[in-house]
Amino acid sequence: MELEYLLNFLARLAANNTTAWMAKHRPDYQRARTACIELVKQVLARAAATDPDLANLTPGDVMFRLHKNDRAHRDPEPYKRRMGAGLKRDGRHAPREGYFVAIQPEGRSWLGAGTWWPTPELLAAIRQEIHYSGDGFHRLRQAPTLLRYFPDGLDTTGPQLTRPPRGYAATDPDLAWLRLKTFGVGRYYSDAEVLAPGFVDEVVAGIAAARPLVDFFNAAL
Repeated sequence: MELEYLLNFLARLAANNTTAWMAKHRPDYQRARTACIELVKQVLARAAATDPDLANLTPGDVMFRLHKNDRAHRDPEPYKRRMGAGLKRDGRHAPREGYFVAIQPEGRSWLGAGTWWPTPELLAAIRQEIHYSGDGFHRLRQAPTLLRYFPDGLDTTGPQLTRPPRGYAATDPDLAWLRLKTFGVGRYYSDAEVLAPGFVDEVVAGIAAARPLVDFFNAAL
């Protein structure tokens, strides 16, 4: 099974994360990447029925590079330990919320929905949307369908302000949410879940469950 090959390749890469090793195993990398491309292609084709923003996207539009950007990463490993994609209108780097799929061994494969490290403009717009439509925001983040696929709900463990954002009162009832710097939900999959026949079904269902929350934030744009 090609996803099993992909997991195996990434495990070997994690243990041998050098350009010299990659040069010797280029055909292995190409086979693993092809497996990831096929997975992303299947998810895009089926998720487009759930979210039309994903229609007409190709794996090339959404997949992230395996090689790290040296300007952003100072660790000695030149390659990421995962392969993945950012599924959103206009491609992986579009300044909007979307969905993220990553394959990584040892139970680190991941599905996320939302935005991480948004631009200041997007962050301000999201905070304003929460402030204006708090009831709708809370209803969506607590929706049973969302929590079925993302049991931890909206992530509050990431970076956040220590003080209220500029323009918001310390007594604002939504202050705990307005202080967040990222807005997303996520969940991990075991290797066995990735290799199960229904893995694509599970990912597409998770995207469908997260779409109302993603749409709420994108409406701020």
